[in-house]
Amino acid sequence: MIVAHDLTKTFSGKAAVDRVDFTVEPGRVTGFLGPNGAGKSTTMRMVLGLDRPTSGSVTVNGHRYVDSPAPLREVGALLEARAVHPGRRARDHLRVLAASNGIRVSRVDEVLELVGLTAVAGQRVGRFSLGMGQRLGIAAALLGDPPVVVLDEPVNGLDPEGIRWVRHLARDLAREGRTVFVSSHLMSEMALTADHLLVIGRGRVLADCPMSQFVADHAASYVRVRSPRRADVADVLRAAGLDVIRHGDELRVCGLDTAGVGDLVGRNGLPLHELTLVSPSLEDAFMTLTSSSVEYAAHRQAAGVTP
Repeated sequence: MIVAHDLTKTFSGKAAVDRVDFTVEPGRVTGFLGPNGAGKSTTMRMVLGLDRPTSGSVTVNGHRYVDSPAPLREVGALLEARAVHPGRRARDHLRVLAASNGIRVSRVDEVLELVGLTAVAGQRVGRFSLGMGQRLGIAAALLGDPPVVVLDEPVNGLDPEGIRWVRHLARDLAREGRTVFVSSHLMSEMALTADHLLVIGRGRVLADCPMSQFVADHAASYVRVRSPRRADVADVLRAAGLDVIRHGDELRVCGLDTAGVGDLVGRNGLPLHELTLVSPSLEDAFMTLTSSSVEYAAHRQAAGVTP
């Protein structure tokens, strides 16, 4: 279990993490989300004792992680997969970590097999691709068979098979009763992986709830409508009191299901080319909640197109 209480970190007088309280519980995958600059990496570094809090506290299984005599047997963490000497062979890298934490040497080959690197275990890490480096980082995180696993962007650089493998790994670890804390910018993947979400923006907690509740609270389903007489269809729907938003060549209609929208448009003799119910997504909910918390926002405008 990871518990943060009034956790704060300032840099040059600016709060990167601002009085944060949360608990990451065992037996579930907790997704950690936030825009760039929200304070996710700083929070994870404080969990692992790499950054010292300005105030407040964060504990792992009831004590500070830095006080653990064998940290890899307490928490397995992947923050920066490339933080390995490029001249060291993969197996030797893991052997050094095992020796420093009192982990049996046979565990090295077990985790190499688990992450699919047995065939390249004798290669120097500097020759590894980004995806292979990620797999080695995950192997290091699992080396001590820890009860708490912290993974920052674990699928970065992985192919589709690797991404799916990480997803199943995280869920399997949670089913074993471990505490699993995963940060990612891939909303579609997080939607398939996490049971619970912790969302921060500008250093403060914006949401701490189950995945299903988060999506239901911050996004709504809508009916996607396409028609060669889009403007006329929009007028009919708005006249019936429905919320209608134009989005590119489609209309997004809230307040009625597909059958109701189709009947209403049909009674007015207007043609329809598409009528689709679109369920709310994690990405929609995330964008809605964090729209005012984005630190670095790009402006999108296609050539010749007015937003």
